[in-house]
Amino acid sequence: MEIKRIFLIGFMGSGKSTLGRRLRSEMDWDFLDLDDVFEDKFQTTIKQYFATLGEDAFRKAEQEVLKDVIHKDRVIIATGGGTPCFFNNMDVMNKNGLTIYLKLSVDTLIGRLNSGKQVRPLVAGKSGEELYKFIETKLKEREGYYNTSKVVVDAEVLGVEAYVQIIKASGDLLP
Repeated sequence: MEIKRIFLIGFMGSGKSTLGRRLRSEMDWDFLDLDDVFEDKFQTTIKQYFATLGEDAFRKAEQEVLKDVIHKDRVIIATGGGTPCFFNNMDVMNKNGLTIYLKLSVDTLIGRLNSGKQVRPLVAGKSGEELYKFIETKLKEREGYYNTSKVVVDAEVLGVEAYVQIIKASGDLLP
């Protein structure tokens, strides 16, 4: 299989953007954060879009942004945490590239999300127990989609070099 694009999949806070930027350096490919592409296209923050138009409108617009980037080659794309779970987004990503699910425990996600709650609309204002229950519930809902990724990795233990090796073992990279 020839790999033209890589989609990093996982719950918010799983490190998709951080890993994507580091892989960009290692692989000499482009990197796109779907959230950044969204904000550039719609000239607003995701938080503002959510507050003004709601989640349904956001998910439709997010799908449009995914379709905008799906034809780029030699690119690593960090998706939003919910991107794979709506419409046929996961199927589209699986058909058009290598999908990698960065799997983390609820406890690790809580540790990562506690500090950035104000910028993430789905967790803003949630206390410790509320945040735990929210992440646990959402992760259970979403894992069915996430687990259809071509590669599922334990993101608790892997470093960038391991991801590069996994990617190379998954197919031929577009030169």
